[in-house]
Amino acid sequence: MEEVDIPYFFLCPISLQLTKDPITVPTGITYDRENIEKWLFSAKNGTCPVTKQAIPDCELTPNHTLRQLIQSWCTLNTAHGIQRIPTPRPPISESQIAKLLHEAKSPDMRNKCLKRLRSIATENAANRCCMEAAGAADFLATLVKNETSASSALLDETSSNCRSFEVTTRPLDETLANPIGDDGVFVDSLTRIMQSGNCDPRAYAVMLLKSMFQVVDIIQLSSLRMEFFVEVVCLLRDQVSRKATKSALKLLIRACRMGQNHVKAVEAYVVPVLIDLLLDSCDKRQSEMILILLDVLCQCAEGRAELLRHRAGITIVSKRILRASETASERGVGILSSISKFLATPSIVQEMLQVGVAAKLCLVLQVEGTSKTREKAKQTLKLHARPWKNSPFIPAQFFLRIQHEKKISFSFVKLHLNKTVKKMSCHNMVKRKEQDLPYVMLLMPFAVTNILLSIVAKM
Repeated sequence: MEEVDIPYFFLCPISLQLTKDPITVPTGITYDRENIEKWLFSAKNGTCPVTKQAIPDCELTPNHTLRQLIQSWCTLNTAHGIQRIPTPRPPISESQIAKLLHEAKSPDMRNKCLKRLRSIATENAANRCCMEAAGAADFLATLVKNETSASSALLDETSSNCRSFEVTTRPLDETLANPIGDDGVFVDSLTRIMQSGNCDPRAYAVMLLKSMFQVVDIIQLSSLRMEFFVEVVCLLRDQVSRKATKSALKLLIRACRMGQNHVKAVEAYVVPVLIDLLLDSCDKRQSEMILILLDVLCQCAEGRAELLRHRAGITIVSKRILRASETASERGVGILSSISKFLATPSIVQEMLQVGVAAKLCLVLQVEGTSKTREKAKQTLKLHARPWKNSPFIPAQFFLRIQHEKKISFSFVKLHLNKTVKKMSCHNMVKRKEQDLPYVMLLMPFAVTNILLSIVAKM
């Protein structure tokens, strides 16, 4: 088959392929609809790819003249294997969405209209943007608030519409951007939905909450009720679906960073559920999120106590280090660091040695990683150097190196002491011997005192 050169003005500037549905933006440049919508909505760009000028309100105008020219050219070159591009279906309009929303107010037509809205939302990002402009989010949020029991279709549409905001550059609707501002009515409605036994509504509810929590002000999350955490933990325990589980983990990670939410989550028994999930998880991303959440929860005493109460808590955290991702390793070392600092009883320290925590921390120091992770591992090993130094799992030269670092640090402080004493003699002060430590500590700079005390405490 003979190759045919496509006229350059028939090519989309983004893909450099034949334009099938020409769309002209306000800057005067024409693109293929699929490519420019992906650029504007999915990639969240608000400028023209060619001119770099801003595109106000993402206004797109069909170029019918160019489309007809391309179709004619395709027809003339059918002998060379060029297929005629079909006439594209006109995009959905705000008036059509508004009509569907009006019809959905009728209970008899509601399910049919919601299914149609779902179909429209899943077609492309432009349709979802159009739904937002028509007020679909407001309408769907009102339905969720007013309905004591929502159907799967209703929740699916609400969740799909919320996901549409993640691919548009315009601000969120106030109804979804401020879900806690109405005394938590919207969140309470979704919590009641999660209490239902049906899997799909529970999954859609938690996905909607996750999308909502990602865009609201984190301060608003401080007023979440205990029932909310109980239902999210139940969903994690039941493992409704992989997507719902990841949404629940992301939701808890964001919520537990505010106020007393981490204590509420611990009281909802999330820690044993997370450990059980970590034991069974083969997904690296899911393991990473679980370790991130456990690290957040271990910032409070209740979370650390719950982790130790589970027989496999320390063991599974240690085993996941260096097996999932760099972030997972950092969070795992952070969890072990919190335990070793605040709950390091002799029995716990011995258990950490037996399950391989000390050996894993030594391994962390030998491999490439973030300086923060390595520093936490080193500090934990230094903290328990005495009970762990005779372990057959740890090379003896490792602790010799730690002691050598201590001697170097102590020598560094002694050097500063000498300099400080010399400076004091310049001010007609009596030069004291270096052994007269209490007097020197009163006179030398406060920073040097802190260095000396920290090193003496570690020895």
